[in-house]
Amino acid sequence: MSRIGDIAEGQWGLVTLQQARAAGVTWPSLARQVEGGLLERVAHGVYRLRGAPEPDHLALRAAWLQLDPGHPAWQRLDDPDVAVVSHASAAAMYGVGDLRADVHEFTVPRRRQTRRPDVRIHRGRVLADRRLILGGLPVTRAGWVVGELLEDRVDPDAVAQIASEVLDRVLDYPRVVAESLAPYAARYGLALGDGLGLLDDFLVRAGNRDRDRLLAEASSL
Repeated sequence: MSRIGDIAEGQWGLVTLQQARAAGVTWPSLARQVEGGLLERVAHGVYRLRGAPEPDHLALRAAWLQLDPGHPAWQRLDDPDVAVVSHASAAAMYGVGDLRADVHEFTVPRRRQTRRPDVRIHRGRVLADRRLILGGLPVTRAGWVVGELLEDRVDPDAVAQIASEVLDRVLDYPRVVAESLAPYAARYGLALGDGLGLLDDFLVRAGNRDRDRLLAEASSL
């Protein structure tokens, strides 16, 4: 248990079967800990140390660990190919919007497969300046989540509400949100690349009372 505890301490109280094996813990020993109530299975090959505080977004964290179960979380955060929490899952991490969060979404630069029906993998690379570490997980920056959702053709009114909440809670800069929206402006009848115009439209949709101030900040250098 001490070896499992050392791993779990840096992973929100979680450990994978592969990590436990690499630390010299055999499957029969691990199974005994589960039967004895010291560990609980939270996903296939992922266990939580009982007595440790239950982390927020437990299912999402377990799904992220499953994508690279042999490496501890702290070794993965600096990897340019790390799976990044994105789209609706990122919105849930920030606590904005009201999108369904029962499907765990990640963006990865290389092809990766999963058998889980509740995990969705997006192919792409989230640039270093468009992601951050939130709650110990690599997550798309709030301003860029808005663009991810539009790319995924999420309902524009729902995205507008998310954009408004991101700005109201100062989770990102107005200019970043406008830049994130720019590639989709023509879809809404605006000039190609007019992210500021689309931001204006979305703030109107969301009924944001600080619209003028936010637009002024978005247009300033």
